[in-house]
Amino acid sequence: MEVPAVGWQLLVVAGIVVSLAAVVAASRPDGRWGQLARRRLVMGVPWGTLLAALGVTLFYLVAQDGLVNPRDPVVIPFRAWGYFYPTGMVTAAFAHSGFGHVLGNVVGTLVFGSIAEYAWSHFPRERGSTSFSSPSTNPLVRIAAWTAGVFVAGLLSGLFSLGPVIGFSGVVFAFVGFALVRYPLATVATLAVTSVVTLVYRALRRPEITRTASESFSRPWWADVAIQGHALGLFLGVVACVALLYRRGVRPSPARVWLAALLVAVDRGLWAVYTIEGSDRFRLFRAVGTAAVFLLAATVAAGVAASDRDLIPSIDLSRREAAYGLLLSVLFALALVSVPFNLFVVDDPSTGFETADAVEVGDYTVFYAEGVENQYIPAAPVPGRNASADAVEASGVIVVSEERNIWWQVVSKGRLASRGSATVRLGGVTWSEEVQATRNGWNLADGGSAYHVRLAPPDEEG
Repeated sequence: MEVPAVGWQLLVVAGIVVSLAAVVAASRPDGRWGQLARRRLVMGVPWGTLLAALGVTLFYLVAQDGLVNPRDPVVIPFRAWGYFYPTGMVTAAFAHSGFGHVLGNVVGTLVFGSIAEYAWSHFPRERGSTSFSSPSTNPLVRIAAWTAGVFVAGLLSGLFSLGPVIGFSGVVFAFVGFALVRYPLATVATLAVTSVVTLVYRALRRPEITRTASESFSRPWWADVAIQGHALGLFLGVVACVALLYRRGVRPSPARVWLAALLVAVDRGLWAVYTIEGSDRFRLFRAVGTAAVFLLAATVAAGVAASDRDLIPSIDLSRREAAYGLLLSVLFALALVSVPFNLFVVDDPSTGFETADAVEVGDYTVFYAEGVENQYIPAAPVPGRNASADAVEASGVIVVSEERNIWWQVVSKGRLASRGSATVRLGGVTWSEEVQATRNGWNLADGGSAYHVRLAPPDEEG
């Protein structure tokens, strides 16, 4: 007997309600949970975090055309293509590549942002201070300051991230870094909460699924991780919270902070250091990444635990100043590594489509090519087997815009061959158009095969 979707959804809701009722009955909070939240938050609500989540959601729905195409938004014009395309650099942190992407970052914002804002507090934490005695102790001003800080963190993550990044994850990692310094154990426990929320969402959206074994195209999960941007966001949050705790005279347990930083870095994939070697080829440096996350944890713990004792008396340098200087140095290094790449200008935007059947839409040119030199990703010599400094090649559907400094493979040859067709959404802040790519293949009498890729412009029906 087939069970309707609503039946399964009611089962999920019932399970959640019964579970929550059981924990409330067992713990008997008697209002303690609400009082705990109201000690630091106006009405017990993280208003700044809610505003940030709302702003990101609205940007996705309105600017990226998510209301009309919730699972296929306009992405290309909102990526951080470099300093010569300021629109992308400013909007990259607040835009997303798909519904799952924005959902994950909104959930992360609500979960980790709430903990971070609780640590910040809407009410003054210094001894002898009272609310409304000055602008800095006014809860409304503090909420506004937190919200502005989130916006600035978003701008910084876009301006100093490596490559054409997109997404609010840099700010989410800043929330994580801020939270783990002040509440390390709670932050680690919260990692599981995001998984629970995601599971509940998926169970409600698709209560029952059926799958059969089949061939499919996939790329390594770590090849889609903006590792430098995430690390930048994490250290941005750590540096901000450590400065706040120095001022408040709070010193968390260094062992707990070390453990939390290590677990967060491993769980969130900060060990996944990789390079792009070709159209669908990537190299992962797992050993380098593993060593890096242990050093990351030690650096954060040292910054939190450092005392005011002299380290080098002759220059009046304290241990705390040295440790905080190390944190700042790591943050600046992570930011500065992106500057040369973001100053890069595509030398020859026409590479690849001189002989291709190209489609022009506004300032964009879309074409299909194989084995052409990638004009956006520079070659870099890397150690290991088959190391090479040869140019990175691109094969697939490529989008070019000289005006926006774009030369990008949006659909790889392998992905198009697996799916048969793909939609490329182009546009700007106020407009969008679609180009349909279709791959038709034939088996020849001599046992060989052939295929043709056709690009349909917006004014032509597929």
